[in-house]
Amino acid sequence: METIGVIGAGAWGTALAMAAARAGRRVLLQAREPEVVAAVKQRRENSVFLPGHPLDPAIVATGEIGEAARADAVLLVTPAQHVRAACRTLKPHLRPGAPVVICAKGIELDTGCLMTEAAAAELPGATLAVLSGPTFAAEVAKGLPTAVTLACADAGLGRAVVDAIGGRTFRPYLSDDLIGAQVGGAVKNVLAIACGVVEGRKLGDNARAALITRGLAEIARLGLRLGGRAETLMGLSGLGDLTLTCSSLQSRNMSLGAQLGQGRPLADILAERRSVAEGVYTAKAVVDLAARLGVEMPICAAVDAILNKGAALETVIDALLARPFKVEGA
Repeated sequence: METIGVIGAGAWGTALAMAAARAGRRVLLQAREPEVVAAVKQRRENSVFLPGHPLDPAIVATGEIGEAARADAVLLVTPAQHVRAACRTLKPHLRPGAPVVICAKGIELDTGCLMTEAAAAELPGATLAVLSGPTFAAEVAKGLPTAVTLACADAGLGRAVVDAIGGRTFRPYLSDDLIGAQVGGAVKNVLAIACGVVEGRKLGDNARAALITRGLAEIARLGLRLGGRAETLMGLSGLGDLTLTCSSLQSRNMSLGAQLGQGRPLADILAERRSVAEGVYTAKAVVDLAARLGVEMPICAAVDAILNKGAALETVIDALLARPFKVEGA
């Protein structure tokens, strides 16, 4: 795998392009925004989404998705709600046998599909993989030590992807549990909004720790019900990603929750942002999917009520605190 195509040149897509370039690959970085393509070509920097990080000459920017799709492996880094449409566009350009690595974290709002299910519907027969884990784009761009999960049903192809993009400070751990790797990454964004509300409301570190722990139980219930494995949910793409995203205002989702906790309207927060906070869209999808499967997820339901049902923060917080006492692990 000498060439890597990166579809989506937001902060995370750009950081992954930098990691692949450090691993010695030639990278085709596709951007929808002409200003991003121009910035990379002229200033060797994605000044729109990841400013202050010079890009390796091995990274070539393009506005044509077909050009990036013809690489030896493709990293799909679009927002989760656009994965299906991106796969539809990719289909006529992919090389036979080239893996498509899904790097988006979410659940499809209209269908309740995991990202691999949405992709498989548009790319039948393609080899799909999932890259997920505790990652802030700026730290990956700086070359700081980072470990992720790379889940692929084809062990040989998964190992080839690991070897193609892995390096001294960007360390993929191989798994074959695509479901578990996706559930952790999707649900933790919703839980991070809840932890942000705790921060914005100044409810304390005890409350945040409780939310992380009980949130992990929600991830485990949904993941196991869908067929994921417990060790995956307790690994980098589950517990690891949850811990990072719920512990720092670098997180788009936690910072959004903090602003909600301070009393700002959601519409005003979103209007100021160019980057996507996936938890805003995943909250309803998670709650709807959990309801269909009979899985109890009260924290996610509380976030959905705040974001999508007009529920007042104090009412939602009071309802969570009034829940019956339970046995640990239930």
